[in-house]
Amino acid sequence: KSIAHCLNDAGYKTGWIGKWHIDGQGRHSYTPPERRQGFDYWRTLECTHDYNNSPYFGDSPEKKYWKGYDAIEQTKDAQAYLEHHASSGSDSPFGLFLSWGPPHAPYQTAPEKYHKLYADTEITLRKNVPDEQREEAIKTYKGYYAHMTALDDCMGDLIKTLEETGLAENTILVYTSDHGDMLHSRGAMKKQQPWDESLRIPFLLRWPENLKN
Repeated sequence: KSIAHCLNDAGYKTGWIGKWHIDGQGRHSYTPPERRQGFDYWRTLECTHDYNNSPYFGDSPEKKYWKGYDAIEQTKDAQAYLEHHASSGSDSPFGLFLSWGPPHAPYQTAPEKYHKLYADTEITLRKNVPDEQREEAIKTYKGYYAHMTALDDCMGDLIKTLEETGLAENTILVYTSDHGDMLHSRGAMKKQQPWDESLRIPFLLRWPENLKN
């Protein structure tokens, strides 16, 4: 029984936008309603890291594509979901999951304006990056930071929409991830490594004042 089933049982509307990656039927396969773990609203693909040519499925097997950098377009879809919920007059609460693919590799595919922010920036590497990998690591870090900054803007847009729709005062916002990235530390890359760089993740919670009691 998934978190969506539990929320649905409690009267919540539920939605998932972005990367799914738990169905196991193939990265670009359509996920039928009975395999969506209880989520009602669906704009999702099992997995892709082609962030600028990113497909997804809605309520039918027709494959669609996000226009441009998928994290930004997925965020816009989440904003539209929030706006619709706020304007519908529904008394039902909601649980919406927005699952971005970045800053996962490939690292050099964020929009150009974010790469330009770091083009001439001096980068401080982790101390356990081997000397022979420093030049490549600097390039990797700059691309990783470009992805992260794009997501910073996306999160800001989400919070702005929550505030503009009046939903911020009674919505709990959680920001977290499923894994870290070695980023050349210990000479390794990506995830699935038994060290802090791969294992440690952010967990940020925005809890409105009027929900504290």
